[in-house]
Amino acid sequence: MDVVLNSLHFIFLIFTLLILVVMIRKRDTALVCIVGIFLLGLVATKSLSAGVMAVFNSFIYAIKELMGTILIISVIVAMSNILMRTGINEIMVSPFTKLIKSPTLAYWVIGIVMMVISFFFWPSPAVALIGAVLLPVGVKVGLPALAVAMTMNLFGHGIALSGDFIIQGAPKLTADAAGIPVGEVVSASIPLVVVMGLVTTVLAFIFLKRDLKSGKLKVESEVELKGKKEETDLKAVLSLRTKNLLAIFIPLLFAIDLIIMVVANLQGGDATALIGGTAMFILIVVSILTHKGEALEEITSYLVKGFKFGFEVFGPVISVAAFFYLGDEGFLHVIGEYLPATSQGLVNDLGLALANAVPLNEAIGAITLTTVGSITGLDGSGFSGISLAGSVGRLFGTALGKGTATLTALGQISGIWVGGGTLIPWAVIPAAAICGVDPFELTRRNFKPVVIGLIITTIAAMFLI
Repeated sequence: MDVVLNSLHFIFLIFTLLILVVMIRKRDTALVCIVGIFLLGLVATKSLSAGVMAVFNSFIYAIKELMGTILIISVIVAMSNILMRTGINEIMVSPFTKLIKSPTLAYWVIGIVMMVISFFFWPSPAVALIGAVLLPVGVKVGLPALAVAMTMNLFGHGIALSGDFIIQGAPKLTADAAGIPVGEVVSASIPLVVVMGLVTTVLAFIFLKRDLKSGKLKVESEVELKGKKEETDLKAVLSLRTKNLLAIFIPLLFAIDLIIMVVANLQGGDATALIGGTAMFILIVVSILTHKGEALEEITSYLVKGFKFGFEVFGPVISVAAFFYLGDEGFLHVIGEYLPATSQGLVNDLGLALANAVPLNEAIGAITLTTVGSITGLDGSGFSGISLAGSVGRLFGTALGKGTATLTALGQISGIWVGGGTLIPWAVIPAAAICGVDPFELTRRNFKPVVIGLIITTIAAMFLI
C-alpha cells in the first residue's frame, strides 16, 4: 500500500505540530492556522490570489460543516433561557437533586446518564438534551461546570461514541475497510472500550478531586452561576400547576424523540434535527404561555440570543477547524484537485506513510494503529479517517496472520477518542457550550487522562491480538 508524500503533506504536518505546541502553551491558534491555510493554497496552486482566497473559502467550508452543531446549541440555549427565566428548569431538575448529593455522585451519575443516552442517538444530541438539565444540579452540589462538561465529554463522546454498539455507524465504517463483519469489530472493541473507559474516567475523577482539594479548580458560586443565566424575572408569570405540567411534558417530548430515533433508526444529523426541532417548538409554546401578546417578538429575541451565544462560542475555533478540514475532503472543496491521484487526503496519507514505515509485530502493530487512529482524528470529526484505521488494521492483521479485528477496533477507538470529541477543541464544543466553559480549557483537562488511557488500552490490545 504505497503513498506519495509531497510538500503539501509536510506543510500540513509542520503546521499540525505547531498548532499542537501553541495549544499546549495555552495560546490562541488563529494566526498559525491562517498562515498554514494560506501556504497550502499558495503551494498547491502556485497563485498568490488563490492562497488568499483559500483562507476565506476554508472558513466558509468550516462554518458549513459546523453549522448543524452551531444551530442545535443555539436552539437549545434559546429554549434553556426561557425555561430558566420561568423557573421550569428548577422543577425539571428536582428529581436529580434528590439523587445527586455530592460532587462524586454528580460526576458518575451525570456521566453514566450521558453514556446511556449517547449509545442510542450519539453524544451531540445527548449533550443538548441533558446538559442544561444536569448542569445546575452538578454545580449546586459542588461539581464545577468544567467538570460537568468533562464527564459528559468522556462518557458520551469517548466511551459511547468510540464503541457505538447500538447505532454501529463507526464499526460499520471500519469493518467495511478491514473486509470483516461488523460483529467482529464490535466484539473486539468491547474489552478495549471497557479498559479505555475505566482508565480515563477514573483518572479524570482522581485529577478532579485533587484539583478541587488544592483549590486549582473552583466551583462557581450561586452569584457566578446566575451571571451565566438569563434574568429570572418571569418566575411568577406561570402558575405552579402550569410549570409542573410543562416540567413533565418537556422531558416526555424528548423521551418520545428517543423512541422515534430507535424505531426510525435516526442517526447523526437526523437525530440532532429531531432534538433541535422539538426544542424549537418547546420554546414557542412556553413563550406563548409566558409572554402572551408579546410572544412574536420574544420568540425572535430568544433565538437571536441563542444564535449570538452559539457563534461567540464557535468563533475562536473556526480557524482551527478550517485548517484541519483541509486534511480530508475539505482540500478538494476549498483548494481543488492538486493532490496526487493516489492521495486519500493529507491526513490519511500521513497515517498510511507511518504505517508503511514501521516493522511489524504485535506491539508495533498496536502502537501504530493507535498513532494512525489518533492522527486521523486530528480533523476533529472522529469519523472521516477511521476507514483508514480499518484498512491499516487489515494490512497489519494480514502481515501478522491474526488480530485484524482487534487492530481495527483499536484504530477506531483512538480516532474517535481524539477526534470525536475529547481532545480537539472544536469537537468538544457541544459539551463546552452547554456548560458555558472554554473548549480549549476542556481539552487541556481531558488531555492527560485520555492520553494515559490510550497508552494503557494500546498495551491491553497487544495481549488481545
